[in-house]
Amino acid sequence: MIKLVIFLLAGFILYKLIMGDQKKKSLNKDKRTQDLIDSGEMVKDPVCGTYVSTETDIRAKDEEQTYYFCSYECRDAFLQQKKQGD
Repeated sequence: MIKLVIFLLAGFILYKLIMGDQKKKSLNKDKRTQDLIDSGEMVKDPVCGTYVSTETDIRAKDEEQTYYFCSYECRDAFLQQKKQGD
């Protein structure tokens, strides 16, 4: 009986250690992403709202601004909307 309790306790501690590490990694990733957004290295895709790097090759430019996209589908949808709005 004591072996079972010790085994369950060890399993619980191991579970908590693993889950705590994953949570910490997730928070660090969120902070890095927010830092990139704040610095202007990542911008929001105007179609779907996903944040993308300004280094992406998928972009469209008009007279005033450059727009960055997560996919060609989002870029094409944006250009279609722009064409219909003109």
